[in-house]
Amino acid sequence: MSKILKQDALKYHSEKRPGKIEVIPTKPHSSQHDLSLAYSPGVAEPCLQIAENKEDVYKYTIKGNLVAVISNGTAVLGLGDIGAHASKPVMEGKGLLFKIFADIDVFDIEVDATDVDEFVRTVKAISPTFGGINLEDIKAPQCFEIEERLKAELDIPVMHDDQHGTAIISAAGLVNAVELAGKKLDEIILVVNGAGAAAVACSKLYMALGVKKENIVMCDSKGVIHSGRTDLNKYKKEFVTERKIKTLAEAMKNADVFVGLSVADVVTSEMLLSMAKNPIVFALANPNPEISYDKAMTTREDVIFATGRSDYPNQINNVLGFPFIFRGALDVRATCINEAMKMAAVQAVAKLAREIVPESVNMAYNATNIQFGREYIIPKPLDHRLIAAVAPAVARAAIESGVAKHVITDWDSYAEELILRTGHDNKILRQITNKAKRNPKTVVFAEADHYNVLKAAYLSEKEGFARPILLGNLEKIEAMIKEYDLDFKDARILNPRCERQEERLQRYAKILFEKRQRRGLNLRNAKELLKNRNYFGMMMVETGEADTFISGYAHSYKETIHPAIEIIGCRENLNRLAGMNILITKKGPLFFADTTLNNQPDVKTLKSITLLTAEAIKNFNIEPVIAMVSYSNFGSAKGESPTKLQEVVRELHKEFPKLMVDGEVQFNFAVNPEMYAKIAPFSKIVGKQVNTFIFPNLTSGNSAYKIMQELAGAESIGPILIGAKKPIHIVQLESSVREIVNMVAYAVVDAQ
Repeated sequence: MSKILKQDALKYHSEKRPGKIEVIPTKPHSSQHDLSLAYSPGVAEPCLQIAENKEDVYKYTIKGNLVAVISNGTAVLGLGDIGAHASKPVMEGKGLLFKIFADIDVFDIEVDATDVDEFVRTVKAISPTFGGINLEDIKAPQCFEIEERLKAELDIPVMHDDQHGTAIISAAGLVNAVELAGKKLDEIILVVNGAGAAAVACSKLYMALGVKKENIVMCDSKGVIHSGRTDLNKYKKEFVTERKIKTLAEAMKNADVFVGLSVADVVTSEMLLSMAKNPIVFALANPNPEISYDKAMTTREDVIFATGRSDYPNQINNVLGFPFIFRGALDVRATCINEAMKMAAVQAVAKLAREIVPESVNMAYNATNIQFGREYIIPKPLDHRLIAAVAPAVARAAIESGVAKHVITDWDSYAEELILRTGHDNKILRQITNKAKRNPKTVVFAEADHYNVLKAAYLSEKEGFARPILLGNLEKIEAMIKEYDLDFKDARILNPRCERQEERLQRYAKILFEKRQRRGLNLRNAKELLKNRNYFGMMMVETGEADTFISGYAHSYKETIHPAIEIIGCRENLNRLAGMNILITKKGPLFFADTTLNNQPDVKTLKSITLLTAEAIKNFNIEPVIAMVSYSNFGSAKGESPTKLQEVVRELHKEFPKLMVDGEVQFNFAVNPEMYAKIAPFSKIVGKQVNTFIFPNLTSGNSAYKIMQELAGAESIGPILIGAKKPIHIVQLESSVREIVNMVAYAVVDAQ
């Protein structure tokens, strides 16, 4: 570790409050009444309930969401036997991972005991506190006996993560690697270097997957574990080979798979070259693998390579498993973590790697197009989908294998609850995407020669809701498709300036001329305008040759909206378009309008904006609760803005009595139901959670949603163009791929 990194690490753990975790109250505690409920005398009531029914401890305490991370510090990863005190930073770190990845609370417990009986007795004595126990960094072979005894004597999930976490994640990687290598699990020759806790657990799980025991060769520091050796404990004896080999080099000849759980640099280039075609190498020693990534890649082009490090492809990382395995086990109150649950986790992790990778994951790893293949056989640790993939699989396996005390019946609701726990709830996005997939549409991408737009078109096609038409230079777009390995299935590339589009240009020019001939446009100028991709693409929608249109990534909103007004225009009985943004927050979706178009709308325009926004929101099966936002609360301040909004509200109440709208009101009161009720007990929307905000002018609307987007970290969909005759949509300048994909999904639904 470099000196700079060492100082950074020490500062990270020591500055401000020492350590990495804390206990935070989950109930109100600001008043004497709160404290009397939390402790004395109120706390007596749940105590009496639990005394009558022990299972009520899950109802009234944190037990059901509390895991103990327990170690004696005898085998701390990469550091060895450093003792209980020195292991505490690692255990705190494990607790942090449990919380941020799966919302599981943790107490880290460092037990100063190396004797197996004393350690087991201690853990068993404190077990009533916890819903599950994660054993960590305990040396072999004591760790095997400790886990076996605790699993037998306790009725809560117990797992030694060094064994089973590594086994589960490496097994998921092995499933995918074998498929990519064109091999079969029951035929591969597998070499395991290392004979500790992880090696034994991995080998057993690989056998459960189908690897034949006679095809496994295990090595320890003295060489191959073979039948002639007399120095083997009972755990190593399970993996004795009858083959007449003694060294790792001999074992590696013609082997299909190498799994290293040992020390750095024990595998040479010659050993790697001696392996079978398309060798699979999991060099998992940390921090330095058994053979370096660079050496392996230089030695053989056909190798599928994984390490335990984050700076190389295919990181076999336990964090892909343990938080979600315990999450699923806790949620069904499993009495153990059995083989069926572990196997379910293996298959869930393996399956996730074969699915389309969200753009948020690409962005997190500064990648352009992560996809299943030799350099991506296992999901990335920051893939937010893991919790909803692994935890339900584990929970379902617990129920089906008969070790669950609680049964889940609504699996869709459970998946949504899991996503909410980690702050990744995109219910409205899922709703939009799922609806879009049911009836895909042809989408014109006007700026397909920009990477973000091209990638968004590719993902929209892969997700199954768009048939892309890519506008731009054919050679440039095809070069980008090749460079970034975007294997479109059904995309067309059109260049409005190409001679092949002459007939279409002539036809479009006549249509545009008819629309604008009394506004100073002649036929020749119409044809020139249509060489502009925004005009050309919108005309494809106008003529029915495409269903919807996306632009704005590289052009100002004004540049893009102008052709929309000229070609598409407003719906009947409307004289204005409007812009709406959806912000995805932890409180649910919030809708803002007008955010893009109408600078100083009058009463009539504001009324139209409100009704258009309400109509758009109802398309999501959400009831709009609308606040007209200003600097005044129901006449508390005078001015043009409050007066204008008051008139809008009066007219809306009269003409649309069922519409949930009121104001004018300040933004902070609108988002706080308690404050709102105090100042406006008479209001039509009192007691309801406001989800829609209409602003008196463009400056306030645009500023409000951008502040929320940047400072609150809310994800935005929009700006959505509402009021147009046909579905034309304009993204923000320099939008991310994810933002464009979100807009495409909405555009498809709009086209439907």
